Amino acid sequence: MVLSATVIGALLGLGTQMYSNALRKLPYMRHPWEHVVGMGLGVVFVNQLVKWDAQLEKDLDKMLQKAKEANERRYFDQDDD
Repeated sequence: MVLSATVIGALLGLGTQMYSNALRKLPYMRHPWEHVVGMGLGVVFVNQLVKWDAQLEKDLDKMLQKAKEANERRYFDQDDD
C-alpha cells in the first residue's frame, strides 16, 4: 500500500505541474525542478492522507465499541428498583 500511495502521489504532483504549465501555454518541462518538487509534495500529501485514513478508522472503531458498550449497559444492565 505504501508503494502504490507513493506512486499515486508522485503522479498527482507531476500531473499538477504539467497541467499548470499547459494552462499557461508554457512548455511542459519548462523547469524540471518544479516537477520534482511537485512530485515530492504529492508523495507527502498522499502518504499523510493514507495515515490519516488509518487513524480515522481506528478512532471510529473505538467510538463504535464505546457506543455499543454504553447501549448494552443502558438496556441490559438495568436493575428494576
